[in-house]
Amino acid sequence: MAESPRTPTASTGVVATPEEQKRNAPAREPKRHDALHTDRGDTTIEETVVQKLAGMATREVPGVYAMGSAARRAFSALTERIPGSQTNVSGGVIVEKGESQTAIDVSIVVEYGVSIVEISQGIRRNVIQSVEHSTGLEVLEVNINVTDVHLPDDDEQDQQDPKDQKAELQ
Repeated sequence: MAESPRTPTASTGVVATPEEQKRNAPAREPKRHDALHTDRGDTTIEETVVQKLAGMATREVPGVYAMGSAARRAFSALTERIPGSQTNVSGGVIVEKGESQTAIDVSIVVEYGVSIVEISQGIRRNVIQSVEHSTGLEVLEVNINVTDVHLPDDDEQDQQDPKDQKAELQ
């Protein structure tokens, strides 16, 4: 004898319809299937990974002179003088990351004479493409903070002999 697809409820003995059975069934959390969460395991990505990818993608945009605030750039310049130290590519990048999405803040210094609007569009395009392609995370937003403009005169001052600069100050 074949069993009916309907099963009686424990309290009333009345057979529930398939719709009632679905509605009364214990809620099960649906299994997420995306690039980072599969049946065979989960992949987690640290914020520093996203920071480095975003920093490299930002530096590739023409017109970006440097990254970070003046204090961050001064600290990076000091650490780069230490033998064996590594260049900090994530300086000037702040990341807020969830399980499958991220938001990125980038601080930059632009070269004089370039369009900040065009640089911003280029940075957003590069960062989104790099982070989404490399990590599988969805980039919700890329906020750009322009902290300074690098002037051509700044290069001339940097190239002067330090003794000459001290003499000018006295």
